[in-house]
Amino acid sequence: MGEFQEQVEALAARSKAAARQALTEEATKTAVILPFIQSLGFDVFNLEEVVPEFVADVGMKKGEKVDFVIKIDGKIAMLVEAKPINCKLGDTQFNQLFRYFHVTEARLAILTNGKEAWFFSDTDEPNKMDKRPFFTFDFQKHDKSQIQELSRFHKNSFAIDSIIEAASNLKYTKLAAAYLKHQLEDPDDEFVRLVGRQIHDGSITKSVSEQLKPSIQAALDELIRDRIQDKLSITFRDEGSKTAEKPASGEVAADSEIETTQEEREGFMIVRAIAARIAPIERITIRDAKSYCAILMDDNNRRPICRLYFNSSTTKNIGFFNAEKVETKVRVEGPEDLYKHAAKIETVVQAYLNA
Repeated sequence: MGEFQEQVEALAARSKAAARQALTEEATKTAVILPFIQSLGFDVFNLEEVVPEFVADVGMKKGEKVDFVIKIDGKIAMLVEAKPINCKLGDTQFNQLFRYFHVTEARLAILTNGKEAWFFSDTDEPNKMDKRPFFTFDFQKHDKSQIQELSRFHKNSFAIDSIIEAASNLKYTKLAAAYLKHQLEDPDDEFVRLVGRQIHDGSITKSVSEQLKPSIQAALDELIRDRIQDKLSITFRDEGSKTAEKPASGEVAADSEIETTQEEREGFMIVRAIAARIAPIERITIRDAKSYCAILMDDNNRRPICRLYFNSSTTKNIGFFNAEKVETKVRVEGPEDLYKHAAKIETVVQAYLNA
């Protein structure tokens, strides 16, 4: 896994360079897509494994060609359709790959522009490519779990049955997650009635539904928050009392002068819980200093999320940062007040993700 992860990170660098320099499909193939196929363990110079410009006649259309066909033991395992890196993947490219999929024995297809890779299968109907990808991989922005998922397609671990099973699970998980995300943000009437029937005696009229909706939305937020915080508490407890000892920028203090308090730990876990909606929690880190406790993105003091000023016995403040890294202090009663400022935290984290 370590070697594969290094190869993927090398692909990320290639993709970023190609985004600046590759102007054509052929340039994108050379710069990113062929190295991508090779990183999956396939010999791009061996026609027994990787066949470029594979002819896939579709009905009356003769001479239709798939950019690459990947074979395992002489059988077609995957189709790869390539597009220029400045091309946005969408319906036109999907329709082309859809036609190719139908006339080959492949059960997997990849649509890629060297920046993203969309993975398709036939989980809805045999030998008919699904309309939605079951997995998408961003070459330039990804986490360890996504790299782990990508490793399923490596030649050394390729198992079509387990991939198809995972594809089906991923597809339904994504659809369920999208539905639940919508309900978290703005519960629809049907969802409110569904929950309402469990907690309200009597008919769920329109007025009752409108009355219940804010309470259901608040309950969902609390449930998610508590669940994430429980997981974070376990993780934090397993890590023991280990805290970051490096002072934040501009702070110089002896180790013995820095003590991460219970309130600072709680504040850190709450920030992680809030940020977990949009970012991997391992990217949210803590770095304590003498005068404040910094919560950072990627353990980088040039990416501050907030600062906890909890050392005073009389007053507590939290310093929130905007996308321009300007700090604004807010007086608080304790770490739980961080929840009142969740939007500020999500905004700055999203800005770092987009950078």
